Amino acid sequence: MIKVTAFAFTAYPVTDLARARAFYEKLLGLKPATAWEGDGKGWIEYELGDACLAITNSSGGQWKPSADGPAVALEVADFPAAIAACKAAAVKFAVEPMEFPPCHYAAILDPDGNQLIIHHRKPKA
Repeated sequence: MIKVTAFAFTAYPVTDLARARAFYEKLLGLKPATAWEGDGKGWIEYELGDACLAITNSSGGQWKPSADGPAVALEVADFPAAIAACKAAAVKFAVEPMEFPPCHYAAILDPDGNQLIIHHRKPKA
């Protein structure tokens, strides 16, 4: 049996790397940890604690962006401010902001239609 110890990364396909980088870096404030670009293709990694989110346009069209696939949840420090920033940037919501007993939750779409969850855990009582 293989012993899995952690998630290595989550990756999303994108069609326009410059547009995607603007979304992830300017709106979400992520800083690239690794970036490979050449011949109009690229792979960009953003390290978030022990996790890594990657975006790429190097699949040759075989891997397509979609809101129907898996989604990564990004924990935010200030949920109302994050939602306000998304709305100010005219980001599309797949799921409008909601409140649950343990958290606040919303799902947004990146410029290619990949779903991202904006999440904030409430303090434990």
